Amino acid sequence: MHTGSTLFAYESQPVLVEGLIRVLERCEDLKLVAHAADIGAVMEQIVSRPTDILLLGQPPTMRSVLPLLANVCDSQINTRIVLWVSEMSEMDAFRALQMGARGVTTRVQPVAALLECLRTVARGAVWIDGASRATPETNARRGTALRITPRERQIIEAVCKGMKNKEIAESLAITSGTVKVHLMHIFEKTGAKDRFQLALQGHQLLGHAIDDVSPLGRLREA
Repeated sequence: MHTGSTLFAYESQPVLVEGLIRVLERCEDLKLVAHAADIGAVMEQIVSRPTDILLLGQPPTMRSVLPLLANVCDSQINTRIVLWVSEMSEMDAFRALQMGARGVTTRVQPVAALLECLRTVARGAVWIDGASRATPETNARRGTALRITPRERQIIEAVCKGMKNKEIAESLAITSGTVKVHLMHIFEKTGAKDRFQLALQGHQLLGHAIDDVSPLGRLREA
């Protein structure tokens, strides 16, 4: 009996599907249970037979990948979604995470990277190609005990929503300087180098989904 993570793939290119089948046949911890080239068929099958991971392949146009993700997430299935695309900007990748994806990887990555992405997402962490994937557990293994205060949790959630320091200060009735001090402490505790990396860790740090997200493009502002 298979005890690893189950995988459903939405992919329209037969060659890639065949390659994916061959790769996953050699994995004891990942099992491809089904695949489809039509998104309607995907929705029907994953609703009736949920899997651990949905590998969402490239749709006909890149412009439609995020709306497609939104449609899948709106179905409220209990499945972690990984986007497997030709290319995606860092901001669009983070937007995809805000919309419910748990991983974003590109087709140019080697097989080992794809498998690492799937395994990372299966463990409940977040993956973006080339981004820091440090988690609270990682920091704990390094000997850094994370003690996130209630105020720091509020600021982390605000950062995940794309809020500027001034907006955070106004929402919490504190000064922008105080927000900067809190962020300095948060970066030190989490090992995040900037707001973008902190946002990637947000779900693990807070232990719940981030709702009511704001528009992007502001994460790198101090």
